[in-house]
Amino acid sequence: MKITNIRNIGICAHIDAGKTTLTERVLFYTGKKHKIGEVHDGEATMDWMDQEQERGITINSACTYVYWYIINKKFRFKINIIDTPGHVDFTAEVERSMRILDGACIVFCSVSGVQAQSETVWGQMDKYKIPRIAFINKMDRVGSNYFKVCDQIEKKFSIFVLKIHYPIYNKGLFCGFYDLINSLKVTFNENIPNNLIKKEINYKKNNKLFLLKKKIIEDLVSPYDYYLNKYLENNLSNEDIKKLIKIRTLNNSLVVAICGSAFKNKGIQSFLDCVLEYLPSPIDKNYYCYDIKNNKIKTTELSSFSCLVFKVVNDSFSGIMCYVRIYSGNLNLNQLIYSAYNGSKYKVSRIIKIHANVKKDTFFAKTGDIVALIGLKGVKTGDTLYSGKYCFYEKILFPQPVISYVVEPTDSSEQEKLFISINKLANEDPTIKIGIDKESSKIMLSGMGELHIDVFLERLRREYKISIYKGKPKVSYRETISSSTKNVEGKYIRQSGGRGNYGHVVLSVFPRKLGKGNKFVNLIKGGSIPKEYIKPIEKSILDTLNKGVLYGYPVVDIEIHLVFGTFHEVDSNENAFKIAASIALKNALKKSHPVILEPIMKVYVNSPKDYIGSIISDLTSKRGIIIENYSNSDLFSIIISYVPMSEMFGYSTKLRTITKGRATYSMEFYKYKLYFK
Repeated sequence: MKITNIRNIGICAHIDAGKTTLTERVLFYTGKKHKIGEVHDGEATMDWMDQEQERGITINSACTYVYWYIINKKFRFKINIIDTPGHVDFTAEVERSMRILDGACIVFCSVSGVQAQSETVWGQMDKYKIPRIAFINKMDRVGSNYFKVCDQIEKKFSIFVLKIHYPIYNKGLFCGFYDLINSLKVTFNENIPNNLIKKEINYKKNNKLFLLKKKIIEDLVSPYDYYLNKYLENNLSNEDIKKLIKIRTLNNSLVVAICGSAFKNKGIQSFLDCVLEYLPSPIDKNYYCYDIKNNKIKTTELSSFSCLVFKVVNDSFSGIMCYVRIYSGNLNLNQLIYSAYNGSKYKVSRIIKIHANVKKDTFFAKTGDIVALIGLKGVKTGDTLYSGKYCFYEKILFPQPVISYVVEPTDSSEQEKLFISINKLANEDPTIKIGIDKESSKIMLSGMGELHIDVFLERLRREYKISIYKGKPKVSYRETISSSTKNVEGKYIRQSGGRGNYGHVVLSVFPRKLGKGNKFVNLIKGGSIPKEYIKPIEKSILDTLNKGVLYGYPVVDIEIHLVFGTFHEVDSNENAFKIAASIALKNALKKSHPVILEPIMKVYVNSPKDYIGSIISDLTSKRGIIIENYSNSDLFSIIISYVPMSEMFGYSTKLRTITKGRATYSMEFYKYKLYFK
């Protein structure tokens, strides 16, 4: 199959917008499966984990592949699909998927419109410059409004929305749409899933549709003189229009909006056609890697194999399974490949095509493919694998955890087993961090939210048969400095007969803007500290920053300058300089007026308008700052606020009490902010 006939797409949205339902219909209509599985029955193919079926939500991003034909074209297309979670606690799954996708479909509920996680996902797409189309779902529901949702998208994300569908209603019920690009009236018989009725639009009898199509074409051609002239000369073909839509979709100057109802089997074929017509193939986008000298290289210039590991799974039957996206070259069985980060050499023993949790062996994979490799020990998420010339891709950056729990086994004899099991599972999820509680010396587990931790612990109970007790939640505070301190000494001198220890370091520390991270700068000149000790000093400084001088929280957003030092020709060694650097840094932090930072959450509350006043009052009492309050529909409003994480424990119970169970909320990490007692 030609690489131009491959599409790598993700299906993303806010929770309950219908992502997995849409994916299930895609599997059915493409012939991948012959029975539709419903999410609410726990039978969805892509939600294969027990917890996903029980909770009715997507937890892990699941991969599959399907084939689809464009009418009147003889060749078929392959679509690799990743169905991503909608809950904010699992945003890392979306992040890693976005890193390797060529295009995406973002699903919106036609009643609720743009919701909290919709904004987060859109921001992730912008980060990686992913072309996208919008599927306005649930058009069969009472209160659905295709045009209102499109207007919300334009307003929220400042982008032109190309509405190529015009919905058709019969007695108030959604029954089809006008496809203004292909000039077709498309209707459905929901009792017969494959009964798709298409008729040519007679523009002479429907002047409104004619004017709508005319406006679409004029909006499309206006930035391009060549196509504008063709339009004015009445020489613009339908293929020209589609080509223009694709050009503008690829440069993210517009978003194509289509409508349908996945649950009622409406609009699925049109969605697949749009994926093939308007979203990019692997060679329609520019991807870059770096050589050993950090020079940027276009992947199309590489002939040898290279790929990015975007997910690692510890499978109970196959062992370590690495999901990879191939950016250049081909991969064959028994081929030797290398890790760009740990330098290890591997022999490819199995290449797997993935369909949810079903594995199918293959002998070959090529550029643009998404496959899994079995048995690559030591490979981590974000690693680059290559053969031939050395290269590496930028690593995937994940958000830092914001909530922590002390966990321990109910049977104290299983303590070691618990620690080993947590490490195995944490290898799959980069947003899970493991530490030791300084008060109780017990295991501290940190994650993105309460649900995230609960799902992780439930996996431990089921997969490793460990009974676990979870303590009360703890907020992941941080420390930083509020003033600069220059030329602070750290000396470590020990003499106990024979060769001693001598290390002498002088540091200066400066506060950085919040969110900028830590930075080490080497200002040593004239060899006052030998070069071989600079790296150990830097490592010691970064390790010391993991435990602050106030309450032992990690230190963030400071800049450390190594300005001077002395050494002894006989007694100086790596360990002595490490200890001296740690002493100097601790002294510098104490003198720089250290302060505590607390995590601030961005909170979205979707509530009936009757309770807005009570909710705002409650959020304000929690030290919250109200950012926005807007109407989402005739009956509901969305309140957006910034609230300290420490104030949000138990908020779901409080919100149910205030609104009699009629409101919902979600939250995501926003930033760290100075904590005032």
